[in-house]
Amino acid sequence: MIPRIHKRGSETIGLIRYLYGPGTHEEHTDPHLVAAFDPLTPDPGRDPQATYGQLQRLLDQPVNALPVGRRPKKHVWHLSVRASPEDPILSDDDWAAIARRMVAATGIAPDGDDAACRWAAVRHADDHIHIIATLVRDDGRRPRLHNEARRAQTEARLIEADYGLRRITPGDGTAAKRPTSAERHKAERRGQQRTPREELREAVRRSVAGAASEEEFFDRLTTAGLLIRRRVAPSGDNLGYTVALPGDRNAKGEPVFYSGSKLAPDLSLPRIRERWTPASDDPAQQSALPQVTGPASARRRATSAAWQALLVIDHGDDGVIAAQVAAASEVLDALAQTSAAHTRRELQAAATAFERASRSHIRAARGHDHALRQAARDLVHSGPALGRGEDGATTAMAIDMLFFLIAAAAHWHARKQHAQQAEAAQQAAEHLRAAYPSAAGHPMALLHQRGSRLALSWQRHHATAVRHALPELADRILAEPGWPALAATLDEARTAGHNPTALLAQAAARRELDTAERMSDVLVWRLRRMADLPADPQNSQGRRASGARAVSTPGRPAHIGARLAHISPRHH
Repeated sequence: MIPRIHKRGSETIGLIRYLYGPGTHEEHTDPHLVAAFDPLTPDPGRDPQATYGQLQRLLDQPVNALPVGRRPKKHVWHLSVRASPEDPILSDDDWAAIARRMVAATGIAPDGDDAACRWAAVRHADDHIHIIATLVRDDGRRPRLHNEARRAQTEARLIEADYGLRRITPGDGTAAKRPTSAERHKAERRGQQRTPREELREAVRRSVAGAASEEEFFDRLTTAGLLIRRRVAPSGDNLGYTVALPGDRNAKGEPVFYSGSKLAPDLSLPRIRERWTPASDDPAQQSALPQVTGPASARRRATSAAWQALLVIDHGDDGVIAAQVAAASEVLDALAQTSAAHTRRELQAAATAFERASRSHIRAARGHDHALRQAARDLVHSGPALGRGEDGATTAMAIDMLFFLIAAAAHWHARKQHAQQAEAAQQAAEHLRAAYPSAAGHPMALLHQRGSRLALSWQRHHATAVRHALPELADRILAEPGWPALAATLDEARTAGHNPTALLAQAAARRELDTAERMSDVLVWRLRRMADLPADPQNSQGRRASGARAVSTPGRPAHIGARLAHISPRHH
């Protein structure tokens, strides 16, 4: 249940006409009174003899009784209370009781106060009511309305529990602005599933993902097909921007523009500029990172960046963690817009859900998020990935690691009591979980076949390695359906010159495994990333042969040492 206190007004009759009228899009049906300060209050909706003027004069009587100079300029108070779409339709008696609880909780009409403000509750739809009140009490004093919005939210949580309604997570003021009822009805009339505000928010969010400069950001907005207006200072500097969808027009035929801050708090131009804070990392380390040469390479970079972000979330300061969480949202946006068709829907849903988790009252310490933002940029500039081959397999690798990153963000938000953010991160993680089988099915099936064909002696050898490296988890791992795929990966790592037992121990030491749904899958992707093995098993054939020659050649221990040295925390 969502209570919303609207801006105060100066004309009681105007709001009454709206509440009893047809609505801006003919959405008001059967407007009628469900409760009021006085049981004898006239109801223009059901009583043919009652008029809007009668109701207005009755509500305004305490205001008009004051001398003109003492009357408040904005004396009309307006609260709407809306049920969730999945809630059952409540009766008029239920809404009447809810209205009385709301006016009591907010201070409009406390229980037992005979001199309280006058109010009326009008219902003109199944799922909500509007409460109108005048802000002068019958004794001529003003009501105490300090923090009435917060008190309305608190009462709504109690009402949800009492009526068995959907429990809404309390907000903290950092959420994106909801579409108005007029925007929703306009979209419904046009057969659109989302409002222009929601479409624009997603388009702007994608345009800023990984953008390295202001001009690149505006270029991406143009490429996305948006109409853009910049607010420019006399010096020529941009002060802000507004965007519109080409087909979204008002009654005069003019485009409906929204400023970035009206889309989401972190999409204003000043907040976007914060993302371009210079990297705090060592430039020498940044220059040592391998070049991105295509979608598969970009996904490997994103996987490594997500791994580093996981370590920061485990041990970093709150501001630095907040920066990693915000940048993770950019990576999800970039991955979604460059993903193949069979994973795109779930990845887009994950990115949309996690948008709410990217903001909190903890200000992000920008500059510490360079690796993730660079990964998002690489994803965008590397172009769309194919659904199969190395592109598709590295997508599965990235999804696997991002799942852990998003889950870690959910735990961090929960520790900080960021209820809405934690819930949003959990929803995003579920979408990633749903996207994973589509991306991982083909490469894991190939690995499963390869592992099943391994000689029994090598299968036993690799099982022994698992028991030595992970004694407490070995039985569960070896019993999983994905064990043959892990055995195949361990065999590839051995052939390439790595010590499988050491790799397993290293992979497990960096992050817990026992909460993973498929530990063998997690280890497959970690080992293939750490050992620099192709994500797609079909690309491993040639490398397996060259790796075997390297291992069998005497006098080459330096090669093995170099490969192990490559597995450093900076890259993995």
